[in-house]
Amino acid sequence: MREIGLADVEREADRQVLRLKQWGVEPGQSIGWLGLNSLEGLGLLYACGHVGARFVPLNWRLAAPELADIAVHAGLQRLLHDPALATLAQDIRNLISLPLPIAEGHREGDWMVVYTSGTTGRPKGAIHTVEGMRANMRAAIDAQGLTPHTKALAVLPMFHVGGLCIQVLPTLAAGGRVLLHERFDPAAWLRDVAQWKPTTSLLVPATMQALLDHPDWPGADLKSLQFINCGSSVVPRALLEVFFAAGVTVTQVYGATETGPVSIVLPLDEAAIAIGKVGRPAHSVQVRLMSTQGRPVVDPQVGEIWLRAPNLMRGYHREPDSAAFTDGWFRTGDLAWRDAKGMYEVVGRCKD
Repeated sequence: MREIGLADVEREADRQVLRLKQWGVEPGQSIGWLGLNSLEGLGLLYACGHVGARFVPLNWRLAAPELADIAVHAGLQRLLHDPALATLAQDIRNLISLPLPIAEGHREGDWMVVYTSGTTGRPKGAIHTVEGMRANMRAAIDAQGLTPHTKALAVLPMFHVGGLCIQVLPTLAAGGRVLLHERFDPAAWLRDVAQWKPTTSLLVPATMQALLDHPDWPGADLKSLQFINCGSSVVPRALLEVFFAAGVTVTQVYGATETGPVSIVLPLDEAAIAIGKVGRPAHSVQVRLMSTQGRPVVDPQVGEIWLRAPNLMRGYHREPDSAAFTDGWFRTGDLAWRDAKGMYEVVGRCKD
C-alpha cells in the first residue's frame, strides 16, 4: 500500500514518458497494463496521455486466452505488467506476437480504452477521451465535495472505471491524497480506516458484505469517514442500513464502463432519507427514462436509462456504428423509475 498525491503521479509519469519515447511509442498506439493497484499503473496512464497513446488496463481476473483476445482486439503495441502478474503476462505473450498491427479507428484526444465485463456478449472496448475523462473528474469532484483535504482509501481494482475514475483520479485532481491498496482485503481496510483515518472510500456490495462478516467489524473505528461511496447499480437496502447504523453515511453513484462512469449521484445530505436511490443527474449529465418503443415514460413508470453527457465514451473500439447510441443518447440497458423529488432508483436490467 502507498499514500500518493498528484505530484507523485506526475513524477512517475515523467519517468515513464521517457521509456515510452525510447520504445518509439507514437500517438494513437495502444499500451496495455496488467497490474494491481499501484503508482506505476497511474503513472503509465498519465504518461500515455502525455504522448497521445491509448492506455488499456487489463482485468487480471480473466484467463490468459481471454486477455489475449482483448490484446489483439485493442491492437496493443506493448504490454507492461507489475512483478506480481509476470506469469500471466508471459502466458498472454505466448498466445500473441507483440507489437500487434496498429488498430484502425483511433483519433487525436483518445486517452483510455476500457473493456467491458462482457455480460451481454464479447467484451467491448469503450474509448474515453482526454476531455471526457476530465469532465468525469469535474462531475465526481462536484458530486462528492472532494477538496485538498480529502483522503481516499482506494481498494477497488483500477482496471475498471469504477475503481479508477470515481474517487482515485478525482481526489488527485482535487489536490487530495490517496492510499492505494493493491487489492481489497477487509482486515487491511479496517486497519487503515483506524490508522490512516481516510475521509472516504469507494466500495461495492460484495466488499461491504465482506467487511460486515469480518470479526473486527463490531469494534471498528470508523469516525474519520465523512462518507462511503458505493458504486453499483443495485445495492441491497439491508447493507446500507447496517452502515448507517454504524454512523457511516453511504452515498451512491450510478454509471457504467461506457459512461465515465459518474452519471447519477446521491447527494450526501439526502443519503439517509433516500436509502436505495442512486440520486439525481451529475454535473452536465442529461437523463431520460425510455420505453421499449423509444418514447419517454411518465413518472413513476419504469423505463430504460438513456444518458447524454460530456463524460460518455466516444464509442466502442472497432464498432463505429454501435447500436448503443440513439441520436447521441447512450442506452444503458438499466431499468429505473423517478420519484417526485427527481430521485432515480435502479430496479434491474433489460439486457440480462
